[in-house]
Amino acid sequence: MTATRVDTDVIRRLPKAVLHDHLDGGLRPATVVELAAAVGHTLPATDPDELAAWYFEAANSGDLVRYIATFEHTLAVMQNREGLLRVAEEYVLDLAADGVVYAEVRYAPELNTRGGLSLSEVVEAVQEGLAAGMAKAAAAGTPVRVGTLLCGMRMFDRVREAADLAVAYRDAGVVGFDIAGAEDGFPPADHLDAFEHLRRESVPFTIHAGEAHGLPSIHQALQVCGAQRIGHGVRITEDIVDGKLGRLAGWVRDRRIPLEMCPTSNLQTGAAASIAEHPITALKDLGFRVTLNTDNRLVSGTTMTREMSVLVEEAGWTVEDLRTVTVNAVKSAFIPFDERRALIEDVVLPGYAAAL
Repeated sequence: MTATRVDTDVIRRLPKAVLHDHLDGGLRPATVVELAAAVGHTLPATDPDELAAWYFEAANSGDLVRYIATFEHTLAVMQNREGLLRVAEEYVLDLAADGVVYAEVRYAPELNTRGGLSLSEVVEAVQEGLAAGMAKAAAAGTPVRVGTLLCGMRMFDRVREAADLAVAYRDAGVVGFDIAGAEDGFPPADHLDAFEHLRRESVPFTIHAGEAHGLPSIHQALQVCGAQRIGHGVRITEDIVDGKLGRLAGWVRDRRIPLEMCPTSNLQTGAAASIAEHPITALKDLGFRVTLNTDNRLVSGTTMTREMSVLVEEAGWTVEDLRTVTVNAVKSAFIPFDERRALIEDVVLPGYAAAL
């Protein structure tokens, strides 16, 4: 296949894989409006288009803390079983409509218990909703497999509980673990007990690092906590000077540690200045295992098709680049090797060939 520029219609048809996408950051605006009315929650706007615009404006603050604060309204409608079932099912259907064939969805169950649900009841409701969505997507001829990453909130004290949940539900759709929330001031090593427990139980995990905080966060995530992937990781470039890799950057590249990169989100939180200058392109060219992700589709006003499109339009990416990051993502998924290989050989590569 020669180096080929592609338009949005072709990109929409390409098979996609996303590893870093938050459930509570990807609701449909109309769903937020309807569920908020049902539970009596006041929104900044009650017209779906106006609400979507509010999210996008609020998220474009260049401030990770304010970015995270936009989740107040999505979480407000995810506090009962009915809301969780609907949000999870629609999550899958929206990914399928965008050409996603494999996804890992992450969320923190502790944030969904204000309505009286237990942590287990939250997990079971989300899994039921995801299963319903996958069944409908398959019946429509757009199958997508979705695994779950349970998150602990790094600034609170229930991270070990979330890790215990990941262990308990690893045979029921949960494929791994993460910590999320405000990164700066809350180092991953604060939760070493949870990560040691996950390692003992052979549950893989990723860690948000190298977004709001720099190299020490990435170093701790990998060398102290033992993460198998890094969420974001854009600031690994601080260990690269004139193309020469420092020891940490070399470790990440040479050991094929996946970087879950989210270009649009990083622009919004101030972790990158523009799509053209986003580190994902330079890191790709240096041989890092970069993956492309949406992070929060509602909050960032994005989809996988859009993320791919802006890289093509503003950073000069080709279809080969898009195929590379898609294969990287499936290779890095927290599912068994034979299942990853089958997805690449039977779905991703044939899908690229057919689209072109």
